[in-house]
Amino acid sequence: MTIFQKAIIDGIPLVLPPKAEYATDVSHAPKRKAILTKEEEKLALRNALRYFPKEWHYELAAEFLDELKQYGRIYMYRFRPAYDMYARPIQEYPAKCKQAAAIMLMIQNNLDPAVAQHPHELITYGGNGAVFQNWAQYLLTMQYLANMTDEQTLHVYSGHPMGLFPSSATAPRVVVTNGMMVPNYSRPDDWERFNALGVTQYGQMTAGSYMYIGPQGIVHGTTITVMNAFRKLLDKKDSISGKVFVTSGLGGMSGAQPKAGNIAGCITVCAEINPTAAYKRHEQGWVDEVLDDISALVERVRLAITKGEVLSIAYIGNIVDVWEEFYEQGIQISIGSDQTSLHNPWSGGYYPVGLSFEEANHKIANRPEEFKEDVQRSLIRHAEAINKHTVRGTYFFDYGNAFLLACSRAGADVMASDGIHFKYPSYVQDILGPMCFDYGFGPFRWVCTSGRSEDLRKTDEIALNVLLDLQKEASDEIVQQLEDNIKWIKEADKNNLVVGSQARILYADALGRVRIAQAFNKAIREGKLSAPVVLGRDHHDVSGTDSPFRETSNIYDGSRFTADMAIHNVLGDSFRGATWVSIHNGGGVGWGEVINGGFGMVLDGTKEADVKLQQMLFFDVNNGIARRAWARNKEAQHALETELARSPQLNVTRAIHVDDTLIDNLFN
Repeated sequence: MTIFQKAIIDGIPLVLPPKAEYATDVSHAPKRKAILTKEEEKLALRNALRYFPKEWHYELAAEFLDELKQYGRIYMYRFRPAYDMYARPIQEYPAKCKQAAAIMLMIQNNLDPAVAQHPHELITYGGNGAVFQNWAQYLLTMQYLANMTDEQTLHVYSGHPMGLFPSSATAPRVVVTNGMMVPNYSRPDDWERFNALGVTQYGQMTAGSYMYIGPQGIVHGTTITVMNAFRKLLDKKDSISGKVFVTSGLGGMSGAQPKAGNIAGCITVCAEINPTAAYKRHEQGWVDEVLDDISALVERVRLAITKGEVLSIAYIGNIVDVWEEFYEQGIQISIGSDQTSLHNPWSGGYYPVGLSFEEANHKIANRPEEFKEDVQRSLIRHAEAINKHTVRGTYFFDYGNAFLLACSRAGADVMASDGIHFKYPSYVQDILGPMCFDYGFGPFRWVCTSGRSEDLRKTDEIALNVLLDLQKEASDEIVQQLEDNIKWIKEADKNNLVVGSQARILYADALGRVRIAQAFNKAIREGKLSAPVVLGRDHHDVSGTDSPFRETSNIYDGSRFTADMAIHNVLGDSFRGATWVSIHNGGGVGWGEVINGGFGMVLDGTKEADVKLQQMLFFDVNNGIARRAWARNKEAQHALETELARSPQLNVTRAIHVDDTLIDNLFN
């Protein structure tokens, strides 16, 4: 048994480890505001100490109180493992079942410093998207997984492993919930309070569900979005080359935007206030150049436009300054968006113009109300600058980070003339909804648990062959989606997309996902792939998420504020073969604004896996298509009719269209 394996099996160590030094070589989460009363601080300490033997309490109590005072949370740094954190080959995990070992691999990948935004605070991305609340939860969860049998299920409450319960071989091995609140307790300050108490967490979309695969997961959807945004703006004969895409955020959403811009073939300018994040993405190859002078940025962009370059630039500075300076200097922005973490605007998700990174962090911790006012003023200026550019022909879209929602709440000029809707579309309303989600196309992911790049290349080849076969029989409505994904998977290896685990993503519909998964399982069975493959997806998909300002923003029957689809998605996946399932409050657009459902599935080459993947993947997609078709989305209705024709066991309620004039005449 290796030292690593023994540490996993031991869980919380038998001997109190020495106090840990605060690491200065990694990115740390900003200090959270002090929100607890004195009695609540006492409760937070009681909650934290219950993980440990009583004889340790005297020493740990003072230490945990110090963490709470200094950082706004109790992370239990002392218990962070001494071993390196990364996704190991599956056979290196001490486990009684392969499914548990695969989940351990995925957890460690989410916390890999090369992948995670704030690894020592167990935050994967988005500023507050956590895998666990503290290190005791990590240690216990890994220990439970090491001891789990095929007839047990681990239930995880917002990072806390409640324990192993008897189940069956066909049940999920893990059920995860994050931030599931009684509805009236989902305001931003509720998250601050209950997270500080140690009783809930924000799991983002794929952080708290162990399905984050590094920047690649976001790059693909961003590439599809950027390409289609240019298609909406440009004539078919017009080239993307030399056109400018302006956005912001290289921390919480990693390097997706500049990499996607390079793949699409444009000039990308991405502002990032945190120099560490900008240089990290440059070192990782996700952005071509880094500049910190606004005048130099203007000149570099002008040169790139003249030469028709494909180029990505990280600008260390504030995005508002970029929008304003480009307007004054006459730099034409073709498409624009934003990917700062505006689901978390008051705690480091968005940095206001006029403050340095350090000044802003100081205000977050010490003058939070003043910081909130700074953010609101900045959002008003941000929107004003964008409005000026759109008059010049810029196509601006909300990229699902609650940008327009936050602007509207700040009083910015972003509302349409009806006073109800925004003047700019969500990228789902204009692009991914009607072009992808309604047809069943969404982010299908897989991870090669061998850790071998050769296995990943084989899966790329397998997936490509499936897509090429599907292209031969595809209807006109989905030809473009298939072409985009064929191009993506052909170039995936040379684009160096892997950070952390040997993972891949592409967009596919139910038929595509099932056929790719079947081919993977067959390859495992025949020994062509050396180890199991984990399937998953982003919650940002056809069925997994109910989010009125993002994933379901193109639902117009009044149901976009309901969350039945996401709940049914998780419940339905759980008894159709998912290895683990997760359901979250928050993610993407923020706490209280969305319900996300996700899954993971381990393919091990067995016939049982063939049955499970067929049942689960079919439902996972078509649940959403049925709901979207019931909302009368014509693209989804077309997709539903296609599926009904080839799947005799599917029988769903169809929506009958009503003549609008009939309704209108009743009110005239």
